[in-house]
Amino acid sequence: MKRSIFLSLFLLTALSLTAQQSKPRIVILATGGTIAGSAAGSTQASYTPGVISIDNIIATVPDLKSVASLKGIQICNISSQNMEPAIWMRLFNVIDSLFSNNLCDGIVITHGTDTMEETAYFLNLTVKHRRPVVLTGSMRPSTSLSADGPFNLFNAVSLAASPQAGGRGVMVTMNDYIFSADDVTKLNTVNTMAFGSPNLGPLGYMRGGKPTFYRESLSKHTFNSEFNIKGLNSLPEVEIILSYAFASNIALKALIDAGVKGVVIAGVGHGNYNRDIAGELEWGYARGVRFVRSTRIVTGGVDMAAEEFDSKYPVSFLKSPQKARILLMLALTKTNRSGEIQRIFEEY
Repeated sequence: MKRSIFLSLFLLTALSLTAQQSKPRIVILATGGTIAGSAAGSTQASYTPGVISIDNIIATVPDLKSVASLKGIQICNISSQNMEPAIWMRLFNVIDSLFSNNLCDGIVITHGTDTMEETAYFLNLTVKHRRPVVLTGSMRPSTSLSADGPFNLFNAVSLAASPQAGGRGVMVTMNDYIFSADDVTKLNTVNTMAFGSPNLGPLGYMRGGKPTFYRESLSKHTFNSEFNIKGLNSLPEVEIILSYAFASNIALKALIDAGVKGVVIAGVGHGNYNRDIAGELEWGYARGVRFVRSTRIVTGGVDMAAEEFDSKYPVSFLKSPQKARILLMLALTKTNRSGEIQRIFEEY
């Protein structure tokens, strides 16, 4: 919190000269990732992520100056597989402070692609503002012969600066497409066409620095979210267990013994799991652990028609296991009642 207040005061001075300009005021919050990566050669597949500063990244896209008045803040510089709760909370506090003090009109977050969808969804559920927050990254490092980061960043800034972007929740733009944080996921490990929304499709696309929208997310998010994390230093610990043929209950039992508050079951098929896991669920539920049924399958989701449905274990509908985990973490800041948790999953 102290860091976000300091940044706000700093930006109040830094952005005061641009407040009267006609161009939108966009702040870029940098967290590292491939977009900030560097390789020894322009065609080398291996690289080191999170080594280039945000100021250097901005300098590679001079056309950004024609789109918005920009300020970059280096939140961290990491590979996104190393994302931590403290960084999520820092991002939330900085974003909330910037918007609450009218220091910018939109925010872009540069992020590694591995966990981008999770950071985006967390912010989608917690940032209570209508102004746009857009995440972007790249699949190729900045030194690559055909780096995709610069144009992704141009699209992200253009989207955040667009009057059409407000009130749509947190968005991700990659490879010219615009996705809702609610259902975007990474679908490819190396291709630049790495992201998609398998169940619902993208929100729209970017062309010539202009967004075209053809759908919107009807789930609760941002300004109408009920979750209030101001003042929290941590979130309830929730983990994910994968279901598969003759899966052991060892991992689930260990998590329950360790004192986790919730577990998402990434079930087979329609959120199913075997008898060994089912027995541990009964034991864990009696000890206060709350479970949500999801599926390892990319499309289709889980609903009340799932085999052996039990209202004690809410279902995640179209949420992936990793998104269901985040929603359960936030739900557990409000309630431990299964019925209320199910209501939350229905509305979000």
